[in-house]
Amino acid sequence: MKKQENPENEGLLVRRIQNGTVIDHIAAGEALNVVKILGITGTTTESLSIATNVLSGQMGKKDIVKLSNRELSKEEVDRIALISPRATINIIRDYKVCEKKGVEIPDMIEGLVRCPNPGCISNTNEPIRSRFIVTPKGLHCTYCEWVIARDITSNII
Repeated sequence: MKKQENPENEGLLVRRIQNGTVIDHIAAGEALNVVKILGITGTTTESLSIATNVLSGQMGKKDIVKLSNRELSKEEVDRIALISPRATINIIRDYKVCEKKGVEIPDMIEGLVRCPNPGCISNTNEPIRSRFIVTPKGLHCTYCEWVIARDITSNII
């Protein structure tokens, strides 16, 4: 008699990528914010796979983003660290992981986050990009001293 498979033990059915980047260990529910940070829209040419709320032994649940034919810049990787500091970046070439690295929270972020202070000069018609210093208490606007202590993702430009 053939043993029946337990559907709970089946693996993810997402195709391997030949070349590109796999962003793993993204905090559960943050994959779409990672895609937003990377500037990926429906009009870009990348092939994209997103898995959300995947069971993880380390994290309980996690998200995964697979991006074909694109390797991320250091700046893009640093931006991901803001919303998911435990994320790992896997560079894939010829179906093999050739580089694996963690993300690092940058000291400063420019042009990624909107200052929530409506009176901040970065929110006027001046040609100024937002600029935040990353501190243990949150993101500190260099123009108006406003601090974003939580919910950074809702302020992503």
